[in-house]
This record gives sequence, structure tokens and C-alpha cells, in this order.
Amino acid sequence: MTTHDEILLENLEVACIIGDLPHERQYQQKVVLDLALACDLAKVCASDHLADTVNYVTLVDAIRATLIEKRCKMIEHAAEAVARTCLSDPRVSRVSVTLRKPGALIGVCAGVRITRLQPPDTPEVPHERTP
Repeated sequence: MTTHDEILLENLEVACIIGDLPHERQYQQKVVLDLALACDLAKVCASDHLADTVNYVTLVDAIRATLIEKRCKMIEHAAEAVARTCLSDPRVSRVSVTLRKPGALIGVCAGVRITRLQPPDTPEVPHERTP
């Protein structure tokens, strides 16, 4: 069954080292993320149990840790790292990541948006049908 369900995480702020210029490598800057995670939410809609869905508290912690650890130079590379973190949960079939760097330029907010799919050889998490 194909679904069009998504979990949305918007305005996620992370302070991290990001940028290629020497002064950007010394101080944390804020990036702001919007995420849309495509996944089948039928099971959790029926059960109302956290174990039946993507735990976005855990996911947000993993995204923050990834960006802090990676110390990316390019926002494109940072967005890719976030997408990979999201796709580490096999229940996420597709993720769209919008990453903005508000302080990049005066008077404008630079950003990127990427969409990545779960690799085709990733095993699906078994889905129990509810009567």
C-alpha cells in the first residue's frame, strides 16, 4: 500500500561550526532546518504507541549531534548528512531537507533543499495489520 504520510519537523535550530571561511571555522553559527519524512503512519494511527513510529525526539538529537560532529564547510554537505541521518531509520522512505544559514550574507538567508530516497535494498520494518 502506498501512502502519502509525512512527519514534519520545522524550524529546527542547531548551533554548529559551518562555513568555509577561516572565521567561520572558529565560532558556531545557527542553521535552521525544515524536514519532511515520508513514512507509513497507519500503524501508529491505529495503535497510538510511540514504538510504531519514528521517534522524532531521538531523531532531532541525532541530527544535532551529526551537525555538531561533522563541522561541515558547505551547507549542501550538511544537508546531505542530515538526510542520511534521517534515512538511517528504515521506516523513512524519503526525506526532504531544507537547511538555511541565516547569518551567511547580510540581508539574505542562504539555504538549500535536497530530497533523498531510502536505498532500494533497505529491508522494510514489518507492518502489522490492524483489524
